[in-house]
Amino acid sequence: MNHLIIYAHPHEGSFNNAILDTTVNALKSKGHEVHVRDLYSLGFNPVLSPADTAALRAGNPPADIAAEQAFLAKADFITFIYPIWWTGLPAILKGYVDRTFSYGFAYQYNSEGGIDKLFSGKKGLLINTHGTPSEIYDSIGMSQSLKQTSGGGIFEFCGIEVVDQLLFGGVTSTTDETRKDMLAQVEKKFNSL
Repeated sequence: MNHLIIYAHPHEGSFNNAILDTTVNALKSKGHEVHVRDLYSLGFNPVLSPADTAALRAGNPPADIAAEQAFLAKADFITFIYPIWWTGLPAILKGYVDRTFSYGFAYQYNSEGGIDKLFSGKKGLLINTHGTPSEIYDSIGMSQSLKQTSGGGIFEFCGIEVVDQLLFGGVTSTTDETRKDMLAQVEKKFNSL
Protein backbone atom coordinates (compact mmCIF):
# COMPACT_ATOMS: atom_id res chain seq x y z
CA MET A 1 0.00 0.00 0.00
CA ASN A 2 1.25 3.48 -0.86
CA HIS A 3 1.17 5.51 2.33
CA LEU A 4 1.62 9.29 2.30
CA ILE A 5 2.39 11.15 5.52
CA ILE A 6 1.95 14.91 5.62
CA TYR A 7 3.93 16.15 8.61
CA ALA A 8 3.74 19.67 10.04
CA HIS A 9 5.89 20.47 13.05
CA PRO A 10 8.83 22.89 12.97
CA HIS A 11 10.99 21.40 15.73
CA GLU A 12 13.24 18.38 15.46
CA GLY A 13 13.07 16.35 18.64
CA SER A 14 9.42 17.24 19.24
CA PHE A 15 6.91 14.64 20.37
CA ASN A 16 5.30 14.98 16.94
CA ASN A 17 8.66 13.92 15.50
CA ALA A 18 8.58 10.81 17.70
CA ILE A 19 5.06 10.10 16.41
CA LEU A 20 6.33 10.45 12.84
CA ASP A 21 9.23 8.05 13.45
CA THR A 22 6.92 5.53 15.13
CA THR A 23 4.46 5.74 12.23
CA VAL A 24 7.13 5.31 9.55
CA ASN A 25 8.75 2.37 11.35
CA ALA A 26 5.41 0.61 11.92
CA LEU A 27 4.39 1.00 8.28
CA LYS A 28 7.74 -0.05 6.85
CA SER A 29 7.81 -3.11 9.14
CA LYS A 30 4.56 -4.20 7.44
CA GLY A 31 6.01 -3.67 3.95
CA HIS A 32 4.15 -0.49 3.06
CA GLU A 33 5.64 2.04 0.67
CA VAL A 34 5.98 5.23 2.73
CA HIS A 35 6.45 8.81 1.55
CA VAL A 36 6.88 11.62 4.09
CA ARG A 37 6.26 15.22 3.13
CA ASP A 38 7.73 17.31 5.95
CA LEU A 39 6.26 20.70 5.14
CA TYR A 40 8.74 22.71 7.21
CA SER A 41 11.77 20.88 5.80
CA LEU A 42 10.38 21.38 2.31
CA GLY A 43 9.90 25.08 2.97
CA PHE A 44 6.38 24.65 1.60
CA ASN A 45 4.76 28.00 0.79
CA PRO A 46 1.32 27.95 2.44
CA VAL A 47 0.00 31.09 0.78
CA LEU A 48 -2.61 30.54 -1.92
CA SER A 49 -1.94 33.45 -4.24
CA PRO A 50 -4.14 34.91 -6.97
CA ALA A 51 -1.62 33.52 -9.49
CA ASP A 52 -2.03 30.04 -7.96
CA THR A 53 -5.80 30.27 -8.19
CA ALA A 54 -5.67 31.35 -11.83
CA ALA A 55 -3.22 28.58 -12.72
CA LEU A 56 -5.30 25.94 -10.93
CA ARG A 57 -8.46 27.11 -12.69
CA ALA A 58 -6.64 26.88 -16.02
CA GLY A 59 -5.58 23.31 -15.19
CA ASN A 60 -1.92 24.27 -14.98
CA PRO A 61 -0.91 24.02 -11.30
CA PRO A 62 2.38 25.66 -10.26
CA ALA A 63 5.29 23.21 -9.92
CA ASP A 64 5.23 23.01 -6.11
CA ILE A 65 1.50 22.27 -6.07
CA ALA A 66 1.79 19.76 -8.93
CA ALA A 67 4.57 17.91 -7.08
CA GLU A 68 2.44 17.53 -3.95
CA GLN A 69 -0.64 16.59 -5.95
CA ALA A 70 1.35 13.77 -7.58
CA PHE A 71 2.06 12.33 -4.11
CA LEU A 72 -1.60 12.73 -3.12
CA ALA A 73 -2.86 11.11 -6.33
CA LYS A 74 -0.67 8.02 -5.87
CA ALA A 75 -1.48 7.56 -2.18
CA ASP A 76 -3.81 4.81 -1.04
CA PHE A 77 -3.62 6.06 2.54
CA ILE A 78 -2.99 9.62 3.76
CA THR A 79 -1.93 10.49 7.31
CA PHE A 80 -1.67 13.99 8.71
CA ILE A 81 0.55 14.43 11.79
CA TYR A 82 0.42 17.87 13.39
CA PRO A 83 0.01 19.78 16.65
CA ILE A 84 -3.21 21.61 17.45
CA TRP A 85 -2.45 25.31 17.60
CA TRP A 86 -5.19 27.77 18.51
CA THR A 87 -7.69 24.89 18.14
CA GLY A 88 -6.74 24.18 14.54
CA LEU A 89 -4.14 23.24 11.99
CA PRO A 90 -0.76 24.99 11.88
CA ALA A 91 -0.82 27.64 9.13
CA ILE A 92 1.61 25.68 6.94
CA LEU A 93 -0.72 22.67 6.91
CA LYS A 94 -3.85 24.75 6.37
CA GLY A 95 -2.07 26.37 3.42
CA TYR A 96 -1.07 22.94 2.11
CA VAL A 97 -4.73 21.94 2.08
CA ASP A 98 -5.75 25.27 0.53
CA ARG A 99 -3.24 24.92 -2.27
CA THR A 100 -3.20 21.17 -3.00
CA PHE A 101 -6.71 19.90 -2.20
CA SER A 102 -7.91 22.10 -5.01
CA TYR A 103 -11.16 22.22 -6.95
CA GLY A 104 -11.05 19.77 -9.84
CA PHE A 105 -8.35 17.72 -8.11
CA ALA A 106 -9.75 16.77 -4.68
CA TYR A 107 -13.42 17.67 -5.23
CA GLN A 108 -15.77 19.29 -7.71
CA TYR A 109 -19.42 20.17 -8.06
CA ASN A 110 -21.50 18.03 -10.40
CA SER A 111 -24.40 18.92 -12.67
CA GLU A 112 -26.92 17.91 -9.99
CA GLY A 113 -25.44 20.44 -7.56
CA GLY A 114 -23.77 17.78 -5.44
CA ILE A 115 -20.11 17.25 -4.72
CA ASP A 116 -17.95 14.73 -6.53
CA LYS A 117 -15.45 13.49 -3.95
CA LEU A 118 -12.40 12.89 -6.12
CA PHE A 119 -10.35 11.20 -3.37
CA SER A 120 -12.92 8.42 -2.94
CA GLY A 121 -11.25 5.08 -2.36
CA LYS A 122 -8.46 6.58 -0.25
CA LYS A 123 -8.25 6.11 3.49
CA GLY A 124 -6.86 8.50 6.04
CA LEU A 125 -5.81 8.96 9.63
CA LEU A 126 -5.11 12.13 11.60
CA ILE A 127 -2.77 12.30 14.59
CA ASN A 128 -2.81 15.42 16.73
CA THR A 129 -1.12 16.63 19.87
CA HIS A 130 -2.13 19.53 22.08
CA GLY A 131 -1.01 20.98 25.36
CA THR A 132 -4.45 21.14 26.97
CA PRO A 133 -5.32 17.97 28.90
CA SER A 134 -7.65 15.69 26.93
CA GLU A 135 -10.24 15.71 29.71
CA ILE A 136 -10.73 19.46 29.23
CA TYR A 137 -11.03 19.23 25.44
CA ASP A 138 -13.44 16.30 25.81
CA SER A 139 -15.61 18.10 28.38
CA ILE A 140 -16.03 21.28 26.33
CA GLY A 141 -16.64 19.45 23.02
CA MET A 142 -13.35 20.53 21.47
CA SER A 143 -12.19 16.98 20.73
CA GLN A 144 -15.36 16.30 18.75
CA SER A 145 -15.06 19.66 16.99
CA LEU A 146 -11.48 18.88 15.92
CA LYS A 147 -12.63 15.56 14.48
CA GLN A 148 -15.48 17.25 12.66
CA THR A 149 -13.42 20.06 11.13
CA SER A 150 -10.36 18.07 10.03
CA GLY A 151 -11.71 14.57 9.59
CA GLY A 152 -15.11 15.58 8.25
CA GLY A 153 -14.44 19.00 6.78
CA ILE A 154 -11.25 18.10 4.93
CA PHE A 155 -10.81 14.35 4.51
CA GLU A 156 -14.41 13.17 4.21
CA PHE A 157 -15.39 16.21 2.13
CA CYS A 158 -12.96 14.97 -0.53
CA GLY A 159 -13.93 11.30 -0.16
CA ILE A 160 -11.13 10.09 2.12
CA GLU A 161 -12.48 7.50 4.56
CA VAL A 162 -11.29 8.48 8.03
CA VAL A 163 -10.03 5.34 9.76
CA ASP A 164 -9.33 7.21 13.00
CA GLN A 165 -8.20 10.47 14.54
CA LEU A 166 -5.84 10.12 17.47
CA LEU A 167 -5.86 13.14 19.79
CA PHE A 168 -3.12 13.24 22.41
CA GLY A 169 -3.66 15.95 24.99
CA GLY A 170 -1.49 17.35 27.72
CA VAL A 171 1.69 16.31 25.91
CA THR A 172 3.72 19.23 27.23
CA SER A 173 2.97 18.49 30.88
CA THR A 174 2.63 14.72 31.03
CA THR A 175 5.20 12.09 31.97
CA ASP A 176 7.64 10.31 29.68
CA GLU A 177 5.82 7.08 30.55
CA THR A 178 2.53 8.50 29.32
CA ARG A 179 4.17 9.70 26.11
CA LYS A 180 5.56 6.17 25.62
CA ASP A 181 2.02 4.84 26.01
CA MET A 182 0.84 7.33 23.37
CA LEU A 183 3.54 6.12 20.97
CA ALA A 184 2.50 2.53 21.67
CA GLN A 185 -1.06 3.50 20.64
CA VAL A 186 0.28 4.93 17.39
CA GLU A 187 2.30 1.80 16.68
CA LYS A 188 -0.67 -0.45 17.47
CA LYS A 189 -2.93 1.56 15.18
CA PHE A 190 -0.60 1.32 12.19
CA ASN A 191 0.23 -2.32 12.84
CA SER A 192 -3.50 -3.05 12.64
CA LEU A 193 -3.90 -1.58 9.16
